[in-house]
Amino acid sequence: MENDKKIAVLIDADNVSDKYIKFIFDELSNHGTPTYKRIYGDWTKPQLASWKSVLLNYSITPIQQYNYTTGKNSTDSALIIDAMDILYSKNVDGFCIISSDSDFTRLAARLREAGMYVVGMGEKKTPTPFISACEKFKYLEVLAGTITDISNIDGVLEKQHTPKEGLANLGELIKSIKNIITESSDEEGWANLGEVGNKLNMRYPDFDTRNYGYSKLSSFISSLNKFEILSGKTNRGETLVKNKK
Repeated sequence: MENDKKIAVLIDADNVSDKYIKFIFDELSNHGTPTYKRIYGDWTKPQLASWKSVLLNYSITPIQQYNYTTGKNSTDSALIIDAMDILYSKNVDGFCIISSDSDFTRLAARLREAGMYVVGMGEKKTPTPFISACEKFKYLEVLAGTITDISNIDGVLEKQHTPKEGLANLGELIKSIKNIITESSDEEGWANLGEVGNKLNMRYPDFDTRNYGYSKLSSFISSLNKFEILSGKTNRGETLVKNKK
């Protein structure tokens, strides 16, 4: 099971605010059990002072890293070195890298090459390469509930000509959902909703129904008015989805 995984949590204090800490660990409980919990930064800097009050509450180990050279981020190097040490220890099943910095793109890719489950968390400004390198990516603003719920999906579709920064374009998502249903459906055109959701996540690591104001995949897909939903009507109580004609 996914939530049985042992996960190493590595936080880039230079690129993440302490205001997200509760939401980070609430979300992590859906993915596994945090084992290593480390946060990296130069703790002599006054801008990191707000982090110090929350570290004890969440049993996070602060790793001191001085910036030896002006303009160079030593925090990134320390986090990357620790991640590789943890990887070789073979004590975890996955990693959660919490940063909005693209410098961790290669690290995420390398960890996945080693068979690790990699979750990324960062703000909407996170560059696409880092998002794509993770198996799943969660936006901190969404986890904290600071994005307003979208109630008028049709209106948004009409106005949205380009993707939102950090969020998959709704029109592109609809096309992908239609294709996945076509590829996965039975002779009558019905596909398992859970399977559709899994394949959608594989194509878009940052896909999360909460990005669009919905807590469940079925509610989100229903709101698009492009699909039929059949709930609990099969022998196994599965929810099925079908493209509307």
